[in-house]
Amino acid sequence: MLPHMRMIRAALFGVIAVVMSSQPMADTTSTSPSLWKSFDSSLQRQLNNTLTKLGLNKAVKDKKLSIALVDITRLNKPRVAAVNGDEMQYAASLPKIAILLGAFVEIEQGEMKLDTDTRESLTRMIRVSSNADATRMLNRVGKQRLLGMLQSRKFDLYDPKVNGGLWVGKEYGKSAAYQRDPLHNLSHGATAMQTARFYYMLETGKLVGPRLTREMKSMLGNPGIHHKFVKGLADYPDAKIYRKSGSWRQWHADSAIVEAQGHKYIIVALAESPNGGAWLSRLIQPIHQFMVPTHLASTDH
Repeated sequence: MLPHMRMIRAALFGVIAVVMSSQPMADTTSTSPSLWKSFDSSLQRQLNNTLTKLGLNKAVKDKKLSIALVDITRLNKPRVAAVNGDEMQYAASLPKIAILLGAFVEIEQGEMKLDTDTRESLTRMIRVSSNADATRMLNRVGKQRLLGMLQSRKFDLYDPKVNGGLWVGKEYGKSAAYQRDPLHNLSHGATAMQTARFYYMLETGKLVGPRLTREMKSMLGNPGIHHKFVKGLADYPDAKIYRKSGSWRQWHADSAIVEAQGHKYIIVALAESPNGGAWLSRLIQPIHQFMVPTHLASTDH
């Protein structure tokens, strides 16, 4: 695409975002239930009890830990539990999933080819969190174009009505931020609920078409960094994990779709603590145990 045409398209996305930001957009995708209207009291109790047993209540109270948990075993009937789900936090490399989305939108619209080089670059960006590949793909999509997508009605993954969401306002490197998010002044930000919604939209085919959805999910699979959720689930070899994490200084984030024994759930956690990575490794184990209740099968004679 010619440079001037790309600038025009980016501007159009920006205009759409401004116009639509005055309306409550989160979860406006047709035929899919709103995650904000799908809270389940039983699941919430299980999450709360787990956090109490792990001694993480103070972190929750101080808003140093945010979690969104979504049971999608029945895809059209999600069950949601969350703590600080709409708290915007610095999320380090987790928002690289937004760049992934931007690239696949461009691919679907014929503005970018999913050739070997592009596929490998996107895969490195997700699986081993390559900053060089993230910056490269961000610039191929276009910085303002990506922000326009995130705020557009089609995706609405950054929405002031729910305190923000996914935001990429800086290259992944030493360069300065080019546009911090308007609500919290973050360069790379996320909320647990909007991140969970990204995965739910992926699973329900609301991001791109079926073939490209499979490509996106494949890149999120086979994690190359074995910490946080992946480390915590190491004792469950049957669990398939599709994830993107992030860490910088005291900020730790992880997000995933986990599939095991006929169950499927989305888990997102954002922590601000030097111990945040360890928190995430610890909390995923008891959560997995009640999300995949295999002990029930053993009592069925």
